[in-house]
Amino acid sequence: MKTLLAGLAVMVPLATPSLANTLRWSSAGDVISYDPNAQVDSFTQSVHHMVFDPLVRRNKDLVLEPALATSWEVIEPTRWRFKLRQGVKFHEGQPFNADDVVATIQRQIDPGARNRENLATVTGAEKVDEYTVDLILRGPYPLLLNDLAAIYMMSKPWMEEHDALKPGNASTGVVTYASNHANGTGAFKLKSYEPDSRSVFEVNKDWWDKPQHNLDEVEFRPIASDATRVASLLSGEVDMIAPVPLQDVDRIAATEGLKVVENPSLRTIFLVFSYRPELHAAPGKPNPLLDVRVRQALWHAIDADTIQKRLMRGKSRTAAMLVAPAVTGHGESIDVPLPYDLDKAKALLAEAGYPDGFKTGLGCPNDRYIADEQICLAVASMWAKVGVQAELSVESKTTYFPRTDKGEFDSYLLGWASLPPMDGFSPLQALLATNDGVFGGSNADGLSNPEIDKLAHAAAVELDEAKRVDLLKQAFRITHDQVLYLPLHQQPVAWAMSDKVDMPQFPDEYVRPWFAQIQQ
Repeated sequence: MKTLLAGLAVMVPLATPSLANTLRWSSAGDVISYDPNAQVDSFTQSVHHMVFDPLVRRNKDLVLEPALATSWEVIEPTRWRFKLRQGVKFHEGQPFNADDVVATIQRQIDPGARNRENLATVTGAEKVDEYTVDLILRGPYPLLLNDLAAIYMMSKPWMEEHDALKPGNASTGVVTYASNHANGTGAFKLKSYEPDSRSVFEVNKDWWDKPQHNLDEVEFRPIASDATRVASLLSGEVDMIAPVPLQDVDRIAATEGLKVVENPSLRTIFLVFSYRPELHAAPGKPNPLLDVRVRQALWHAIDADTIQKRLMRGKSRTAAMLVAPAVTGHGESIDVPLPYDLDKAKALLAEAGYPDGFKTGLGCPNDRYIADEQICLAVASMWAKVGVQAELSVESKTTYFPRTDKGEFDSYLLGWASLPPMDGFSPLQALLATNDGVFGGSNADGLSNPEIDKLAHAAAVELDEAKRVDLLKQAFRITHDQVLYLPLHQQPVAWAMSDKVDMPQFPDEYVRPWFAQIQQ
């Protein structure tokens, strides 16, 4: 039986002042690429959302609602039909229709797309008529709408004109015209882009939706230095920084004309291990990280309280799972960290045959997560106390993430917010399942657990929500007990801005200027 799942969204227009309003905001790192398929960095994807619209989107409460699709229905378990919004135009004037959706989906699931894992259960798209498209699935899948919220529609004629029907890929170095240019249907147009310097967006006056912002322009500037970024805010050079360095929260909050907004985040920060036969730091020797006792020892050697209190200024939440409490699949009984215990760590290492420790590489970005470089320095120092020598490598996310995808680190820092679905299936499918070309798209380090694979593939098609959640929790219990990854904490969302800026904050850390208001 066909089930109608959605109707039209209705939004209330707000008055727009006559004076030009420009929002100038800054973060530590730049977008990795303007090609929607070239990366899996959620910060980059949040900037993309200013320019591109998905078929369905999340509203101010992060609830799914219609966007470029007005309604959808399940024709059969493996076929979903979407009715498209009519009268929509891309920024360069091309009309939006079914051909664009089919081309976008084909680009998204192309083997060369770095973020193909974000739509892993879709095998194709078929045009029904000018404003109707069917998506074909591998099997029944309950999270299709969640996934589609991060699939940004592109213009087929534009891609054809610029030889960009095939996706770029920041990890493999594939660059297309879409890497540095963008043509979407979103609230803002990409006016200019200077890599590592600035992106300027102008309001799309022909947007299909009714604006809830009063902006004319948005200017984004990546500023790597925390001190420089904060100084730019204090001097009025920028209106907002996201995130704000935690050590500067109190000073900014006490500054007249500025405010700090803080909320819990969905993003878990954790350490990834290599499961290859040997480590880069010790070629020719068996990889110690393959032994669960070694991984347990590394967890026991980390003083999470010190990281939480000193580096995160008491604002993070110490974690023992890859998902935050607000994410489906979280379990309180699982989310229990191994205690800080150096004697236990040393005993486990000795039992595993490493009484004097071993060498390992430790990779870290310095412009992606809150206090990321400092966290890695702290971890290296803590591991040294049990004889594990971590050779630290620190760099910008623009080069760091391609290296993680190529397996160039023995262990490294990573963050995961369970996006786009905001569901535990995200890390299960992308990080825990074996990399087989469909599942495991962000599992580049050789992890392969047959029991977890069974759970991942079962959860992908389980329509009974209680059973599906139980499958997620079973996988996370194995992950915890085997220390397949080493969770550290959920970082906070902390933004600082002029008190003339009204910008709602979201636990997925997306900056959504289409909800921003600036007072004159």
